[in-house]
This record gives sequence, C-alpha cells and structure tokens, in this order.
Amino acid sequence: MELQIIQNKIHEIRGQRIILDFDLAEMYKVETRVLKQAVRRNIERFPKGFMFELTKDENNFLTSQFVTLKKKGRGQHRKYMPFAFTEQGVSMLASVLKSDVAVQISISIIRAFVLMRQHLADYKDLQEKINTLQENTNKQFNDIYQALNVLLDKGKRDKNQQKRKQIGYK
Repeated sequence: MELQIIQNKIHEIRGQRIILDFDLAEMYKVETRVLKQAVRRNIERFPKGFMFELTKDENNFLTSQFVTLKKKGRGQHRKYMPFAFTEQGVSMLASVLKSDVAVQISISIIRAFVLMRQHLADYKDLQEKINTLQENTNKQFNDIYQALNVLLDKGKRDKNQQKRKQIGYK
C-alpha cells in the first residue's frame, strides 16, 4: 500500500497519532466488526498506550472534519465508537489478525508513522533555523531602524536651525 494513502489516514487525537479501526479494517481487507472482535478477544495485548475508544465528542469532531460516516456502506450514526490505534497498537494488531496481508500492511503503516516522525523532526529543525534567522534579521533591521531615526532626528534639528534668525553676515 502506498505510504501517502496511509499517511492520509493518520489523525492526531489526544496528542497522539492514530489510525481508526474502520480505516485499518479497510487496509487489512476485513470487516470492521471482525477487527474489533479480534481486539476484544485479545484486549490484554492492547494496553492504554496502544489503543483507546473515541468519545462521542471526538467521534463527532472526526465526523465533521473528515466526513467519515458519509462513505459507502456506512450508516449515518455509529452504534459503537471507533477504536483508535497508535503505532504500537497497529503492530500488535498484526499479531492478533494473523494473516499475511495484516503483517504486510502493518509494516507499511509502521513505515508511514516513522516517515511522519522524520518529517516532523525535519520541520522542527527548519522552524528553529527560520526563527534564528528571523531573530538575527530583526537585530540587523533594528540597528538600521535606529540609524534612520538618528538621521531623521538630525534632519529635524537642521530644519529648526534654519527657522532661527541668523546672526552675522549674509
């Protein structure tokens, strides 16, 4: 599966990057209920940091942001809230589903998570460089600004001196 497609299915909820159960089920080529059933049967493999169930508010937010229920084959309202799987949960899910497809897709998903982390690190480095450049530029422009103010003040002083009555020979 293409990494870009997987990256588009990764969302951030509760400060964690996650993939929702119905997106995983679609990638693994299983029904969502089958995926959830496998998880519930092996719930001890999914501690708090691996998976969590969305609240109604989170689900409503996702529905409004990504229009998740408007897709073919889904009703307008969910009976059960979706599960959200973190990177660790996705890798554990491959061992629960026990299929070759699940293993291959999980590897692709883990690669997508890693790639996103790398992009985020690169972005932070770039942002720090931009901030440093901006600070240096601001200091340089501040010096120029001060020099211009001195020149403008000098020009004002010269005009004031011209208005005074001159003493001496013309």
